[in-house]
Amino acid sequence: QVQLVESGGGLVQAGGSLRLSCAASGSIFSIGAMGWYRQAPGKQRELVATITSGGSTNYADSVKGRFTISRDNAKNTVYLQMNSLKPDDTAVYYCKTDRTVVTGTLQMRAYWGQGTQVTVSS
Repeated sequence: QVQLVESGGGLVQAGGSLRLSCAASGSIFSIGAMGWYRQAPGKQRELVATITSGGSTNYADSVKGRFTISRDNAKNTVYLQMNSLKPDDTAVYYCKTDRTVVTGTLQMRAYWGQGTQVTVSS
């Protein structure tokens, strides 16, 4: 099986920065795209940013120019550098891996982390 462990969340003042990390572990043969999503209270989960195995990135309009996604394929880890944080960025942030193949199987599926809380005070 595959486990995703997020870290780096916390409480920060508006204008501040945080860096989230998500490490995938287990018998991983390959991972497709990796991404970050967030869910604020009373709202649906939304895409924040994704990055392919080749490094192509995609961002939600609300975070463009402020957030940067990156990944270390050798470590099966994805990062999210968040700058100029706003109170509207307050949410639980989840990482996700797409098209993940477990070694020795032909199964390809997505996995989610347990989430990390980011709170931005005004």
